[in-house]
Amino acid sequence: MSRAAVVAALVVSAILTGCATVTPAPGPGAEPAPAPGGDPSEPGPVEPVAPARDPETRPPITLDRVPGWDTEDHAAALALVAATCRDRPRPALELACGQAQAAGPLTAPDARRLMETLFRAQPLGESGLLTAYFSPQYEVRFFRTGEFTAPVRPRPADLEQQPDARPDPARPGWKGEGRQIDGQWRPYDDRSLIEAREETQPLGWMRAEDLFFLQIQGSGTLVLPDGRRKRAVFVATNGMPFKGIATPMRDQGLLPADGTSGEAIRSWLAAHRGPEADAIMRLNPRYVFFRMEDDDGTEPVGAGNIPLTAGRTIAVDPLFHQYGDLYWLDGRAPALAGAFPRYSRLVAALDTGGAIRGPVRADLYMGRGDAPGAEAGRVKHGLALWRLVPAPDLVVTGP
Repeated sequence: MSRAAVVAALVVSAILTGCATVTPAPGPGAEPAPAPGGDPSEPGPVEPVAPARDPETRPPITLDRVPGWDTEDHAAALALVAATCRDRPRPALELACGQAQAAGPLTAPDARRLMETLFRAQPLGESGLLTAYFSPQYEVRFFRTGEFTAPVRPRPADLEQQPDARPDPARPGWKGEGRQIDGQWRPYDDRSLIEAREETQPLGWMRAEDLFFLQIQGSGTLVLPDGRRKRAVFVATNGMPFKGIATPMRDQGLLPADGTSGEAIRSWLAAHRGPEADAIMRLNPRYVFFRMEDDDGTEPVGAGNIPLTAGRTIAVDPLFHQYGDLYWLDGRAPALAGAFPRYSRLVAALDTGGAIRGPVRADLYMGRGDAPGAEAGRVKHGLALWRLVPAPDLVVTGP
């Protein structure tokens, strides 16, 4: 049996039986590794495009020192660790993951003791921003009718991607999307030009504001009048940077400063449907294309290529983080009215998004449907972030 396996077995036994004391001994911290690149605007598989850059890090601390640890659901946190280790293994966490998986389901006190034995929390950078997203559910029609005037567009045949494209700081999120015109590579059309084109093969028809929010979220469930359900799945973007419309709506006096939640924005767009709302939505030049699948009722798959877990998954910037990494987040000081005051919990990095940029920036996945959507739209909190790293080599002593 390997040394790692022996240590794993001893530590799990100690936690389960209470007959041994586990003492951390000095040892190395987490190993840095390149991150997968990508930015599928909103959830969807991506390909590597650039190595990760390590955010500013500080010495790790014990888990009992992170804010909110005492009120965490430690059994659920351990279950998330075991599932993430299984579905998206990280070499840097191999020993700790093996022990978490070997332990199986534990009571909350035992789960807490095991987590505190296996991991330390490494603070990342300064304060950042926490937002949230969800998998929406909207009505759809197969024919244009009434309010259903916005086509759900498939990937255009002339939308190409340069295979050797490198990130361009002037175009956040761009991964080489464009098209050939007279033998030269050109940027693809922005939202206004795409919407001006007639779509000859629409996947369906939606209300314009619903389609806009579907594109922000990146995927969602579409419901037909007869009750059939389809899933719109991200396939590509036009390569333009994502630009939020909350700030310009606030600056134009369309919404109050603390009233720019997703729910408030969507309500305004619905109430001003037509040229007025179209002009606001076109402030965001980024456009998302989809494919249609049958909806099986499961959670969507994120950029890490495994299903998301409501309330326990975050989207991150893959230039600074790796899919499968584990984090403690503490989001507080909400900027929007009606928001929950604080989010403190263990999460897994399994996704990315067009507006998720920087080392201390996270988008918390809330789940499917209207209630998660209402909550997600109110999340705009200050963020502190810690990456979980293995505890130093473990030494088992006594009874």
